[in-house]
Amino acid sequence: MASPFIAEPAISRCLVIGSGIAGLQFALLAAAGGTVRIVTKKESRESNTNYAQGGIAAAVSPLDDFDLHVRDTLGAGDGLCNEDVVRRMVERGPALIERLLAYGVDFSRDEEGDASGFALGREGGHSRRRVLHCRDLTGREIESRLLAACLSHPEITIEEDHMGLDLLQGRELGLTGPDAARVVGAVVLDRHTCVRRVYLADAVVLATGGCGKVYRYTSNPDIATGDGLAMAFRAGAELRNLEFVQFHPTCLYHPEAKSFLISEAVRGEGAVLINRRGEQFMPRYHPLADLAPRDVVARSIDHEMKTSGDHCAFLDLRHLDRDQVEARFPNLVQTCAGFGIDMAGEPVPVVPAAHYMCGGVATDLDARSSLPGLYAIGETACTGVHGANRLASNSLLEAVFFADRAAGAVAAEPAVFGRRPPRLPARPNASDDRSPWPEAMVLEHDWDLVRRVMWDYVGIVRDRARLDIALARLRAVRATVERLYAGSLPNAELAELRNIALLGELIVVCARARHESRGLHYTPDHPGPLPVAKDSVLVRGAVLDGESVWEPPEGTGG
Repeated sequence: MASPFIAEPAISRCLVIGSGIAGLQFALLAAAGGTVRIVTKKESRESNTNYAQGGIAAAVSPLDDFDLHVRDTLGAGDGLCNEDVVRRMVERGPALIERLLAYGVDFSRDEEGDASGFALGREGGHSRRRVLHCRDLTGREIESRLLAACLSHPEITIEEDHMGLDLLQGRELGLTGPDAARVVGAVVLDRHTCVRRVYLADAVVLATGGCGKVYRYTSNPDIATGDGLAMAFRAGAELRNLEFVQFHPTCLYHPEAKSFLISEAVRGEGAVLINRRGEQFMPRYHPLADLAPRDVVARSIDHEMKTSGDHCAFLDLRHLDRDQVEARFPNLVQTCAGFGIDMAGEPVPVVPAAHYMCGGVATDLDARSSLPGLYAIGETACTGVHGANRLASNSLLEAVFFADRAAGAVAAEPAVFGRRPPRLPARPNASDDRSPWPEAMVLEHDWDLVRRVMWDYVGIVRDRARLDIALARLRAVRATVERLYAGSLPNAELAELRNIALLGELIVVCARARHESRGLHYTPDHPGPLPVAKDSVLVRGAVLDGESVWEPPEGTGG
């Protein structure tokens, strides 16, 4: 059997893991200072960005201003946003939009609207129309433009179907002193051949998105298994606020629809939520009714379903002009029609589903993590922008803002290797004398168990009794998975299961430690917020609310 490692490591100035808008934008900016290698699990286009229908929020209208955008962001974040970071991002917004336009992004126009010239949408939590969009395929448009620019750039290499397994630190390459803890690369798995490669770099950037696949029902693509979060945590980086998982209120409820999202922009154009009896219920829950922040809307739908016994709620667009609906949301209309639903002519069944991780790898204003040499951008990061609940369409703005900040910071990173030949890491699991992969049935069972436990016990409403049950079950699964990982040759499915089992446990640990209800974390045990908002901080080996935070089982090489 061939060695699981390629003999010679590949060295670049920057290694980017992930190919969404954050990773691609960073690569384009950082390539001015040297070679950039992007590794991505599937095809380059497969990312959460590509599924973003709504748009990107920026105060570009003369009817809007930075203070309003900041106020709306802080209001949604429910006390946990960093106001200075939010303001810097918001004030940079128009310039970031201009850069996307220069790449050829074709935002929808409305020359008869306000002086901005853009057809601006409005979504939940926004006090003004400020969401730039490309009809209802904004993410796909931005992704395609940035990807095309990366593919044509001579300093950028993209390797598809490659998955990051673990980060490498200087001590594993024989570096000492301050460089011992420095992140200098990653072990990457070729998903087709299952060969592991060592990629080294002066700076490593995690842009792997979130972990929606931890939950049974999610709007995320299959790749969203929290790989960057898990890799960073195993390396000793600080994570924050993992309990704040945003559930999108309106995913299509249909037996054949796989996590298809009905954009919040639909409500921004006048759609309303109704129950099976045809009653509009959001005015009972919030003054903004159907344009309330996402946490409120998702929790309201959840309450309506539980009290009525209904399996879903409904989005009603029947009072809107059909031609305008079809012009504004062509992809949504076509997709719903494929499932036999006339979006403009009948109520559309919807349910909440896991959508976005507001917590993540803790970073500063320049996207630096707590480990030297390691950066995190996009949904992988906890930047202080989203707080306890992300304001709709701020995610794409945050992604390009911190990609810009990270590129500036990385330019000052030292050349780690220079002319010194690196020594390949002597990792505990580098031998090839382990068993083949576990049976598919075993992996499928544990995959299903993790996601069911998270959905049933760690959903929109959590209580301590349910969280305790979830923690015990998840720890049992994770112990099994770690043993399998230690005793088997790695493949992508096993590596992803390892990551979601870890992330599920960490989410529960954070949720148990928050003795209040705030933003996306709601518990009837503590229905109100505490007087002072504080972050949940996770570091390997620490104690949080009396629980020892995860440590790798002995001999697993975690």
